[in-house]
Amino acid sequence: MKTKFFALLMALAAVHAQAAELFPLKDVRLGPSPFLDAQAADLNYILALDPDRLLAPFLREAGLQPKQPSYGNWESSGLDGHMGGHYMSALSLMYASTGDAEVLRRLNYFVSELKRAQRANGDGYVGGIPGGRQAWRDIENGKLHADSFSVNGKWVPWYNLHKTYAGLRDAWRYAGNEDAKAMLVALSDWALNLTSHLSDSQMQDMLRSEQGGMNEVLADVAQMTGQRKYMDLALRFSHQALLQPLEQGQDRLTGLHANTQIPKVIGFKRIADLTGSADMERAAEFFWQTVVEHRTVAIGGNSVKEHFNDANDFSSMMEEVEGPETCNTYNMLKLTEMLFLTQQKGSYADYYERALYNHILSSERPGGGFVYFTPMRPNHYRVYSQVDQAMWCCVGSGIESHAKYGEFIYAHEGDALFVNLFIPSTLEWREKGARITQSTRFPDMDSTRITVDSSSHFTMRIRYPAWVAAGRMQLRVNGLPVKVNAAPGGYASIERNWRRGDHVDVVLPMTTHLEQMPDLSNYYAVLHGPIVLAAKTKPFPDEHLDFLADGSRMGHIAKGPVCPQEAAPLFVSDTKAFMDKFKPVKGKPLTFVAPGLVHGGAGASTEFIPFFRLHDSRYMLYWQQTTSSGLVRIMAENREREAARLALDAQTIDQVAPGEQQPESDHFFKGDESRAGLTQGRHWREAKGWFSYDLTDRKREAKTLRLEFARADKGREFDILVNGQLLQSVRLDGEAAEEVYAREFALPAGLRADGKLVVSLRARPGSSTARLFGLRLLR
Repeated sequence: MKTKFFALLMALAAVHAQAAELFPLKDVRLGPSPFLDAQAADLNYILALDPDRLLAPFLREAGLQPKQPSYGNWESSGLDGHMGGHYMSALSLMYASTGDAEVLRRLNYFVSELKRAQRANGDGYVGGIPGGRQAWRDIENGKLHADSFSVNGKWVPWYNLHKTYAGLRDAWRYAGNEDAKAMLVALSDWALNLTSHLSDSQMQDMLRSEQGGMNEVLADVAQMTGQRKYMDLALRFSHQALLQPLEQGQDRLTGLHANTQIPKVIGFKRIADLTGSADMERAAEFFWQTVVEHRTVAIGGNSVKEHFNDANDFSSMMEEVEGPETCNTYNMLKLTEMLFLTQQKGSYADYYERALYNHILSSERPGGGFVYFTPMRPNHYRVYSQVDQAMWCCVGSGIESHAKYGEFIYAHEGDALFVNLFIPSTLEWREKGARITQSTRFPDMDSTRITVDSSSHFTMRIRYPAWVAAGRMQLRVNGLPVKVNAAPGGYASIERNWRRGDHVDVVLPMTTHLEQMPDLSNYYAVLHGPIVLAAKTKPFPDEHLDFLADGSRMGHIAKGPVCPQEAAPLFVSDTKAFMDKFKPVKGKPLTFVAPGLVHGGAGASTEFIPFFRLHDSRYMLYWQQTTSSGLVRIMAENREREAARLALDAQTIDQVAPGEQQPESDHFFKGDESRAGLTQGRHWREAKGWFSYDLTDRKREAKTLRLEFARADKGREFDILVNGQLLQSVRLDGEAAEEVYAREFALPAGLRADGKLVVSLRARPGSSTARLFGLRLLR
């Protein structure tokens, strides 16, 4: 069976060899550019991390003495060990990108220490999940309760463990560490044995909890070993509740936790590549299409508060401060690469470029530090991680993203070289004995020069970006014009016998244009070519914000004052044909002003700059547009729409969004016989037993508990407890006028003694709790 399966994989690999391939990361080096600067900042950040502190959870769980205490934040509150996996991947990618000897030394040390932990465990397992050994034994014995972010009470354990799988794979793939490969296979055998005791329905139930890209990495192990058992396990780790609608071209993504789904789809695509599954291929293509074309904002990111919003209603994107999550785009770029290798569509490279410049590059602070949420809300801001304090998922994916900028600049298919991105770089095309150098100041200039150091025959395929107008792209070879045989969204081909020193000059004229919010509402982003332009704002002149996140559980959210929508600047013009108002600022690359267009804020002196250069400031990314006669009306509408919301926010000390993964995790959700769901786009949680959240009232100001229920839950009976004491027994009468309504409960002073409030809902006999749609502590 092994031999036959290996032969099948080789046959499929031969088929896919006809598709494009990326060059090894070690064969591409960056030249001077914002990307090289970001790579250098990332290298410093990675080297500032203490490997022994990241190893501590693994050693502790293996019964070994850690050499240093674990980091705090997410690394000491249930997701212990996830950063160690990201760290291995980041070191591997950084070594491939730079050849840095210290990076390799640290990687090999980290793997060797993990090897000690795996040996101590004795069964192939290695992980940092607190109490993980007992939790896994319970699963093996069929004791299984899964929720959207937990399995048997453990915080997304398969997601956590996936980072270790991926880190070991990358240590072997990019740095040639053979111990890592052997450890990865042993860890896969452990998972195979563990899950062999579970039925298919139990497996699918478990996959309701976020699991990262387990199906993808197990498919990789199948290819590495040629053994079918790992592909069978990859298929068992493929979540049918997501896969089946996608195979049928159905978009059922609204309300789903976005970054739970994207890695699953990466796995579908990986399995399709290795097995030829047309259904999984179709699912991956449809998912990409619906997310990019209908659920993605101008910077290339998606999701609000980590969940996919309604594709026809982006109002929450403009209202909430928890905008697109960086991890989502990190994974969307992975999926985009894989789809491009199968079909070299310009649309894949166009999206990749958009998301890379405007979300990924913008998410790293120039001095180091990474962003979790990028708010689209007018006049809000971002906060950045600090090395010793923040251990969020977006730090883990962040240290990887900025270590692999050379990955997609070039690709090849037989004798064809694809030039996908216009980034200063040097490629060693070893099969051709060719060195390709790209020299450019793009996007500050609209041109690039590609120089060939080789005497060989091949076809150079240069992307004709969709943002360049038809007939405007120009090519010259050694100074002589060449006909551009492509249209926007395609690739211009130049086939010739290249000689050393040949160079191709590419001109890519950029224009300034608007891009409307995907729901076609009255919000617009400004772009120059593929670059999103934004403006720094300072609505509170005396405000001094701290842009560095602390180590608190929810430190990744920019929690400063929210500016009222009516105070945001907007575009005022009696015609939408106002792009001629944008004028470049002399001596400032990619900087524009628009006299007579901006109302409010800095007015005519407002400068529009690349968002990837905007840091440590409030900002405007999306702008409302109105006419002079409509100005008063639209400002009044903004004021009226937000008045009640902002007043409630000002009263709020702490809040939970029940049924949403990260808010529940951040508030240490616990429960028995509890489930979460979605009704008309709103998340909720209920229980036949009980559930609870930990809330914080540091200043001991809380006077009221505000809970949101559904009118349809009339007759449900339950108790509300605070710090274990009965606050009130409730029987819902269902008399509210609205479908979802709020009730407030006074908090006795004695319950707030230590500044911590554990709020529980417990079902009464014969009933279940109400569906809880919202929970707030109010001053």
